[in-house]
Amino acid sequence: MESIVSRLATELAVRPQQVSATISLLDEGASVPFIARYRKEVTGSLDDTQLRQLEERLRYLRELEDRRNTILDSISEQGKLSAELERDIRAADTKTRLEDLYLPYKPKRRTKGQIALEAGLGPLAEQLFADPTLDPDQQAAGFVDLDRGVADIKAALDGAKYILMEQFSEDANLLDRLRRTLQQEGRVVSRLVAGKENEGAKFRDYFEYSEPLARVPSHRALAILRGRNEGVLSIGLELGDEEPAAGSLHPCEGIIAEAVGIRQQGRAADKWLAEVVRWTWRVKLLGHLETELLGDLRELAEDEAIRVFASNLKDLLLAAPAGPRVTLALDPGLRTGVKVVVVDATGKLVDKVTIFPHAPRNQWDQSLAALGALCQKHQVDLIAIGNGTASRETDKLAGDLLRQQAPLKMTKIMVSEAGASVYSASELAAKEFPDLDVTYRGAVSIARRLQDPLAELVKIEPKAIGVGQYQHDVSQLKLARSLNAVVEDCVNAVGVDLNTASAPLLTRVSGLNPAIAQNIVDYRDQHGAFGNRRELLKVSRLGDKTFEQAAGFLRVMNGSNPLDASAVHPEAYPLVERIAADTSRDIRSLIGDSAFLRRLEPASFTDERFGIPTISDILKELDKPGRDPRPEFKAAVFQDGVEKLSDLKPGMTLEGVVTNVANFGAFVDIGVHQDGLVHISMLSHQFIKDPRDVVKAGDIVKVKVMEVDIPRQRISLTMRLDDQPGQASATAGKPPAERKKSSGRQPAASHSGTKAASGGTFADLFANAKHLKKP
Repeated sequence: MESIVSRLATELAVRPQQVSATISLLDEGASVPFIARYRKEVTGSLDDTQLRQLEERLRYLRELEDRRNTILDSISEQGKLSAELERDIRAADTKTRLEDLYLPYKPKRRTKGQIALEAGLGPLAEQLFADPTLDPDQQAAGFVDLDRGVADIKAALDGAKYILMEQFSEDANLLDRLRRTLQQEGRVVSRLVAGKENEGAKFRDYFEYSEPLARVPSHRALAILRGRNEGVLSIGLELGDEEPAAGSLHPCEGIIAEAVGIRQQGRAADKWLAEVVRWTWRVKLLGHLETELLGDLRELAEDEAIRVFASNLKDLLLAAPAGPRVTLALDPGLRTGVKVVVVDATGKLVDKVTIFPHAPRNQWDQSLAALGALCQKHQVDLIAIGNGTASRETDKLAGDLLRQQAPLKMTKIMVSEAGASVYSASELAAKEFPDLDVTYRGAVSIARRLQDPLAELVKIEPKAIGVGQYQHDVSQLKLARSLNAVVEDCVNAVGVDLNTASAPLLTRVSGLNPAIAQNIVDYRDQHGAFGNRRELLKVSRLGDKTFEQAAGFLRVMNGSNPLDASAVHPEAYPLVERIAADTSRDIRSLIGDSAFLRRLEPASFTDERFGIPTISDILKELDKPGRDPRPEFKAAVFQDGVEKLSDLKPGMTLEGVVTNVANFGAFVDIGVHQDGLVHISMLSHQFIKDPRDVVKAGDIVKVKVMEVDIPRQRISLTMRLDDQPGQASATAGKPPAERKKSSGRQPAASHSGTKAASGGTFADLFANAKHLKKP
C-alpha cells in the first residue's frame, strides 16, 4: 500500500520530505498562511494553493485510511479475511473501491438471496450456473419444499435467480468495469414530469435533455438536479439503446454476461441464465450505479461551483480599498427615503440623516441642502451609493451634489449592497451599534466596504455575499470550509492593523479565534493602543504558540519597533539586526532604502534556521514594509441618462463593473439595476476556457450592448467592441472542434452560440442567473 506521504507527493509533484514536513506542521496546529509565509525552508517553499490542496487531500486520505481499518476489522471478525482480499483492500485507493470490496461482507438486512440460501436453494443456483445443459424445471423440481417455503418450481427458480443476482452484483471488479463504462459512454437524460410544464418553465431547456455524463458542466448538472429536487424533472443514465431488440442484451447486460461467463448457445438453461443477467442489471445494479454516478456528478459539480464561489470571493475581498477617507454613504430607497451616514477616515460613524428626494415626497432640493451641509461639516471625500432599489436615481442626486460642492472635489462610487442587510440584522451589528436603527447600519456597512472591502466583508457570512453559483444546492460543510479558507488567506495576505482591527477581522488572523480576538479588542479598550507586538503576550489566553502563528500578520503602526509595521516575523528580528550590523546600518535607515537592499545577497546571511527564501522575503519587506498586495483604487463611471433597461439600446458602449464570474461568462453591472451577461464566447476574440482568464469580480470593463429583452429583464453584452448587434458569430472564440454541430439535443446553456432570448443560449443562462446572484 502506498503511504499517504508518498501518494500526496506524487499527486502534488513535490518531494516526500516536503509533504512530511507540512503534515507535521499542520498536525502541530500551524495555519496554512503561517506555513506558506514563515516556514518556506521547512516545506521547500510550497505556496498557499499547494498547501490548501495538500490539506484537503490529507483529510480525504486519512478518512480513507480510517475506513480501511474499520473494514479490515469487520471482515476479520467475521473470519472471512483471506490474504488476497486483505491485499485488495489495502491497495484500494478510493472510498468507492473500498466499499465495493466490502459489499459482500457488509452487514445488511435479510435479502431475497439470503432467504433463498436459507431455504436450501444454493445448490440449485450452483448447478444451473455451472452446467447450462441442465433443464431448469427438472432440476428445480427436486428443491420444492413447502416446509422451507419453496412452494413450486417457479419459486425454486426465482430463489436460485436471487442467489446468483446477489453474487454477481457484489463482484467488485465487475462493478468497477460497469462504472467506468457508464462514466465514459453513458449519457445523462432528463425529462419533464407530466403536468409540470408551467410550474417548471424555468427548466424548459431540460424537458428533453441528453448529454454525455463525462461532459456535463457544473452549472448544467446543478440545474437539472435542482429540477429533479423541485419535482419538475426526472433524471437517469442511459447507455446505448435502452430497449434493445428482442433477443439482444443491453450493453451493460452484455458486460455482466461476459464477466461471469454466461453465453447464449441454445442450451437448456441459457434462457434462464440470460434472465438472471437481465435482472442483475435492471433490479440490482442499474439503480445502485445510477444513484452513485449521479451522486458523483453532483459532487464534482458542487466542487466546481464552490471553486467558482471561492475564486469570486477572493477577487471581491482583495478589491482595491479606497483607503482612510471621510465617506458619505447613501443607502437608496423610495418611500422609506434614503438613509445617509458619514463615517470618518477610521470608519467611525459621525453623522446620520434620512432624506426623501424621490417619489412620493420628491424633496430634491431639501435633500441636496442636507447633503451639502454634511459634506461641508465633515469635509467628505468619497460618496458611496448602494446599488439597490433607486440607486440610479440616487446616483443622479449625488451628481448634482458634486456639482454644487465642486470645491470639495469629492468622488462618487456605486457600491455593492450584497450582504449589507445580513450584517445590519446580525448580532455583531447590534453589538457594534446597539442604539442605531438597522437601516442605518446597512449604510455604515456600505461606506466601510468602500474604504476597506476586506475589513468590512469579513463581518458577513461568506456565502451571504452573493457571488456564488447555486450556493444553496451544494454541500454547506464543504462550502463553508472553502470560503473560510479564502477569507483566512486574504486577510493574512493583506495583514491587519492591530490597533484598528475589529474582532471579526482579528478572528481571521492566523492562530486567533473569536475568543482571543475579542480579548485583544478588550485589552486595547482598557489599556490603549498596542505599542509593539510583544505586548500581545499580555492578552488573556494568548500564549507563545498563538503569538508565533499570529504576530507576523499583525501590524503595529508607528510603534516602538519599526519592524512591527512590516510582515517580518518577530522570530526573524535578530536576523534583521544581524543584517543591519553586518552592513553598518541602523534598522530604521535600512527600511525603504531600495537601492541598498537590492545590492544585498541573501546567501550572505543564511544560517541553520533561515535560508535564502525567507531572507529574500525579509529584504523585499524591508524595501516596502507592510505593502498592500491589493490593486490601486479605481471607480467605474456609469453613463448619464442610462438608468433603466428601457434606456439601453443595442450598440451602446458602456463602462461597468464585473459583479460575478461563472463558468459560462461574466455578469456586469452597467447601472440599470439588472446585471448584463457577457457570454464566455463574447469575452475575447481568442478561445477562452475559463472566464477568469479574462475577467474577475470587481474589474472595470468596457462592454457593448448586444440585445435587451425588457419583458424578461435580460441584457446580453459583449467585450468584443467590434461586434455588431445581430451579427455576432455563433462560433467565435471557440476551437474548431467545437464549431461542428453536436449530435443530440443540447440545452441552451452549452457554449454553442449567442442566440437571443427566444430560448437559446442567453435565455438559458439568464434563467440560471438568479441562482448566481443572490444568497
